[in-house]
Amino acid sequence: MPPLRSTGPGREAEQPGYAGRYRLEECLGSGGMGVVHLATSASGLRLAVKVVHAEFAADPEFRARFRQEVSAARRVSGAFTAPVVDADPHAELPWMATLFIPGDTLSEQVKRNGALSAADVRRLGAGLAEALRDIHRVGVVHRDLKPSNVLLAADGPKVIDFGISRPADSDLRTETGKLIGSPPFMAPEQFQRPREVGPAADVFAMGAVLAHAATGRGPFDSNSPYVVAYQVVHNEPDLAGVPDDLVPLILRCLAKDPADRPSPAEVMEALQQPAATPRIPAQRRPDPHELVPEPKGADGVGPGVRTPSKVRPGTVVTRLRGRRSRVILAAAVGVLLVAGAAAAAVGTLSSDDPGAPDGNRLAAEPARFQPWSTRLGSAEGLPPVCAAGAGALYCATLGGVTTRLDPADGRTVWRHSTGATSTASVTVSGGLPHLVSGNRLAALDPRTGKARWTVDTTAYAAVVHSSDSTLLVADDGMVRALDSATGRPRWTKEIGGLGTQWVAGAAGTFFAATPTDDGSATTVSAVSASDGAVLWTARARGGLRPFAAGAGAVHLLSVDAEQMTDAVVRIDTKSRAVHRVVLPTPVDQAEATESGGTVYVYAAGGALLAVDTRAATAARDAVRWQRDTSVSRPSRPVAADGRLYFTSPDGRLLATSVTTGTPLGQTRPRPAARPDRVVGELGAPVVVGGRVYGSGPDGSVFGVAGSRPGDW
Repeated sequence: MPPLRSTGPGREAEQPGYAGRYRLEECLGSGGMGVVHLATSASGLRLAVKVVHAEFAADPEFRARFRQEVSAARRVSGAFTAPVVDADPHAELPWMATLFIPGDTLSEQVKRNGALSAADVRRLGAGLAEALRDIHRVGVVHRDLKPSNVLLAADGPKVIDFGISRPADSDLRTETGKLIGSPPFMAPEQFQRPREVGPAADVFAMGAVLAHAATGRGPFDSNSPYVVAYQVVHNEPDLAGVPDDLVPLILRCLAKDPADRPSPAEVMEALQQPAATPRIPAQRRPDPHELVPEPKGADGVGPGVRTPSKVRPGTVVTRLRGRRSRVILAAAVGVLLVAGAAAAAVGTLSSDDPGAPDGNRLAAEPARFQPWSTRLGSAEGLPPVCAAGAGALYCATLGGVTTRLDPADGRTVWRHSTGATSTASVTVSGGLPHLVSGNRLAALDPRTGKARWTVDTTAYAAVVHSSDSTLLVADDGMVRALDSATGRPRWTKEIGGLGTQWVAGAAGTFFAATPTDDGSATTVSAVSASDGAVLWTARARGGLRPFAAGAGAVHLLSVDAEQMTDAVVRIDTKSRAVHRVVLPTPVDQAEATESGGTVYVYAAGGALLAVDTRAATAARDAVRWQRDTSVSRPSRPVAADGRLYFTSPDGRLLATSVTTGTPLGQTRPRPAARPDRVVGELGAPVVVGGRVYGSGPDGSVFGVAGSRPGDW
């Protein structure tokens, strides 16, 4: 029989006819690491054959991990796992065949039909607990239990994909400097002590999976994997919507200390004996469009307009979640939104503010600039988040504190505190710094730091800023637009729906990306900021996440079924033409920025790519360069003055060439005081007038000359 082989470097070439003696039939799915085909054995058994992508087959470390996956899967047997029929981890393209189990994954089921009933969640939990019992009995820790790794078969759930599992007696060490797993379903110890992960991590993941099944979202939900990581380690889970009788058990599964979590056998026993828990009376949910006066508070905020809202940290919008007083991070996503992402991060410090430094003088005399550093927050691993505007640098820290700094020397001009327990994000819109903290948005006076107007955000899922407009977006797609300078309402309309993501563009336009129910395509709409009119719509395949808009195009990242970014998509705002550039290899937890038609993609594993979205050549030629860096979880990159800037979790500011990706320089580390502290989402650097401003987990903000990264 023909050997299993690849005929070229591209994914399109990976269409082998056989894996060993098994003839491969239709493709069941494709992810970041391989392709799964349907096959039939000589005896008629229907098989699912996983074939590794060629680029990973050439990696000795990945081959070792795949051999471990095969070994772990073979050791596990039981009613709730898929048995291994055959495998060849030493083939040119390694493969493994398991019994084919028809049925949707839990992820697909929830996406298509919504949350499961309480009875179905209990049955799911019992099946998962039994599967983990069998897995742990043979000394294997799965380490990546998540909704997409749970098949809903007719006879109960099946746990699949042992790709990063690890036998307790394994001496394989492939995790140095890497986070192994899927952040929304990883246990705290997987972030803090990855070499000490044991069976209790799977129990934590099971609790998160059950919460997802019961509510349609995770207990530490966020569009940002960095915010998820922080919340998993430090915050309490959000179990709003979980059936009352399941809350105590899921809380035990999600305990921070592995020793406090139940065993799979205890979970099975608990699910056989439903607990009677008194129902907590629901608080009144305010009308999301009700306007009520904002009383003047002790922190000086008021009077203004208050609009109930609920906001989660997101990738292109400021998102927080206010349920059950959960402490959450609102990181520097705001700088993505002002004037299509660029204006807040790259600009000029000029203003008519009499209290502001002379921005023109600063820009004209970069040679006189002296690097500076000042400590604003604690050293607990929460970097300040900064934005520039009105001749000033505004930085937000834990406790809802915003500080205006003089960008010339780091001097504090004023401080404003909301008294909130959460971190804040700050964005400049309408000439005012906008602070989102807790359940409130406050627009501050740039001279004094006092609130010009405020809005309660309890009933909203997102706050989106452009240069002069603010959108309050509800989960059901209802959108309310405000004038960013005055807080006055402009319009209220229903646009999009659940899952819609927004990005601000230039010339008074917002863009909304709404996925189809099955996630196979995304509709992108251009919306007028002045009256909410939908100017045009375009449709593109795949799940798309917008990250930049301006200069005649909207740019989006394409995310596959495994939540890996597999392509960059450009939609022309005039012709509505869709140009898709497939990445050489899907990347995890990607951040991106755009400058002059080139998109710079940075992934959690340290990969950095430059993608020309205007290229009329083949997709592989559109990737101008690709580099592997030493930074495993970077901030969103910022392009300016021929350089690409980003920060690292240990507080370094790094610069690379935009033309070649060559490293140009880096600052010293500014790590958190405690090495076990998980760093939350990193704020993007702010580039203004030839200077670059960054922040570190030690609570510091600093400024350096952008023209001399080699001297940092």
